[in-house]
Amino acid sequence: MSYFMYDVMGGVVDAPDGATMRRVLAGLAEADDEHPDVSLTHESGWCLSAFAGGLLIWENTEDDAVVPGEMRGVGREENVRLFGLLAAGDIGTLTALPWSG
Repeated sequence: MSYFMYDVMGGVVDAPDGATMRRVLAGLAEADDEHPDVSLTHESGWCLSAFAGGLLIWENTEDDAVVPGEMRGVGREENVRLFGLLAAGDIGTLTALPWSG
């Protein structure tokens, strides 16, 4: 499976492992108005974007018919867990979470 992350400055990290995901997510401490998030995108088009304030957005970047969902108050460890699920292609588990839209 193919997946990649964007770090807070927009740099691409191909197929990050768990430690690299943690490092990229830790970069949210440097987020600003121009660079507010980090994201992981799976080859299926599904994407998670995490923001410094705990906002997490779930969307399919290849299907405009899918309404993006969001969660608030998501901590770093939960972000790592959810990013790991997406990297593994576990779309069903992620889709079943209580996203608000």
